[in-house]
Amino acid sequence: MARRRRVSSSIWRIFSVICAGCCCDCAVRVAESRMSQNPETSRPASEPADSDCDVLVLGGGPGGYSAAFRSADLGRRVILVEQYATLGGVCLNVGCIPSKALLHVTGAMEEARALAAAGVTFAAPQVDLDRLRAHKDGVVRTLTSGLAGMAKGRKVTVVQGFGRFVDAQQIEVALPDGGSRRIRFAQAIVAAGSRPVRLPFLPESPRIVTSTGALALPAIPRRLLVIGGGIIGLEMATVYSALGSRITVAELGPTLMPGADRDLVKVWQKKNAWRFDRLLLDTGVVAARVLPESSAGERGEKRAETVASGELGKTGKMGNSAETGKTGEFAESAEFADSADIEVTFSNGETEVFDGVLVAVGRAPNGGLIGAEQAGIAVDARGFIPVDATMRTNVPHIFAVGDIVGQPMLAHKAVHEAHVAAVVAAGGKDAFDPLQIPSVAYTDPELAWTGKSERQCRDEGIAYGKSVFPWAASGRALANGRDEGFTKLIFDEQTHRVIGGGIVGPHAGDLIGEISLAIELGADASDIGRTIHPHPTLGETIGLAAEVFEGTCTDLPAARKR
Repeated sequence: MARRRRVSSSIWRIFSVICAGCCCDCAVRVAESRMSQNPETSRPASEPADSDCDVLVLGGGPGGYSAAFRSADLGRRVILVEQYATLGGVCLNVGCIPSKALLHVTGAMEEARALAAAGVTFAAPQVDLDRLRAHKDGVVRTLTSGLAGMAKGRKVTVVQGFGRFVDAQQIEVALPDGGSRRIRFAQAIVAAGSRPVRLPFLPESPRIVTSTGALALPAIPRRLLVIGGGIIGLEMATVYSALGSRITVAELGPTLMPGADRDLVKVWQKKNAWRFDRLLLDTGVVAARVLPESSAGERGEKRAETVASGELGKTGKMGNSAETGKTGEFAESAEFADSADIEVTFSNGETEVFDGVLVAVGRAPNGGLIGAEQAGIAVDARGFIPVDATMRTNVPHIFAVGDIVGQPMLAHKAVHEAHVAAVVAAGGKDAFDPLQIPSVAYTDPELAWTGKSERQCRDEGIAYGKSVFPWAASGRALANGRDEGFTKLIFDEQTHRVIGGGIVGPHAGDLIGEISLAIELGADASDIGRTIHPHPTLGETIGLAAEVFEGTCTDLPAARKR
């Protein structure tokens, strides 16, 4: 029995590495199977708990660790259950953080190339994928180790394993070694997150990945299909384009990045037209197949010849550019190299072959995977757990936060919800009632928006006014060689209070916070316009946009005063 348990432990560690945050719920299925079939793991609800706590937090992502740490700061005894070996969840391990590490590197590559217009040229970049992966992983490791240290410092007990409710006071955790642990709690905060949506008709292939697989950089496909024109898909398209892939995007809806106003997206689309072979809107993928084995064999032979000639190794030249459109050679994982290309059929009837497919069609909440029904927790048909403004579920002592409670699925939203849940669970008074939740697409240029969009105002019948300051009139944007963007503010037509805004351009995500704060404080155009901003900066375009609304801007041609 001991030997069998050691084998189970090894298998679990492999799953933890391969499947952390992946689109398939394979690790979930393994844990569920273990709990249902192993008599040591599946225990009667009446059996005594192995440990107890004041607050049980299920999930170690931004919402989960924030809820655990805030609860500990409030004097509670906390146990945090996390499926994977490190804290941070999808965001830190296989989402927000590693993607930004790659976007930073590839953005610097493209900035260097753009300097040719100013008379400065560099040799073509040499990309070592192994070192690039190591850089990304090092960033993640620094942050996850920091979280582990903070958990230890706060005396938060972290239990690795897959947790499911046994009843309204207990949770059972399937442990990596094949055993189980029963935890009794006075209160619980569910932060079990979400997972990428799967397209059931897609075949199994190393060449078909979700964002998790794409972040692992298994290879740089010559032709990459991105299914889904949202933020995640377009961010990864930006990375792979900079590294040498030619990109096709298929989006089922009529627009890219549907949460943003169209004027913002149009600027991005014009700037990035060179990246794409095709942008297919109102177009879905209806079928896909792995090409016959002979195709994979031929590709393997060609790869072997390339390696033998010394043309392909760890380091390759990046040759994809607006001027050449050529693709260089990169190290590929053996699994990727030995597999066949993917033939895809679109909803318009066209068929096309790609050597890489990225599936980025959204995320599904994990409400149906945690045994919520055993605790009496309501879960809707989509897998979301309804909560009130205090983040309380229909079971009074159980709270829920993050992706699992509804849109938008954003880490910064989850953190604030977690703080509310922790305070209320400790007996305090708090509520989650923001006037705005900012969104950012970390593409190039970046798009950021917050509060009401123009489309929302029209749909809700809100009388609004808007003002736009073009970055073509910004000294800093011109000096940076990036004057394609603009800053937009949206105001209540009667009160002149700012109710929304959007920015498109480099560092838009760093700038949107001022508009978010203005909305929360009820600032009007005069408040923003009369706030002295440093010059020359991109940030001053927010103040200038407010002046445009007031009719007092002297950095643009004279306009009618309000």
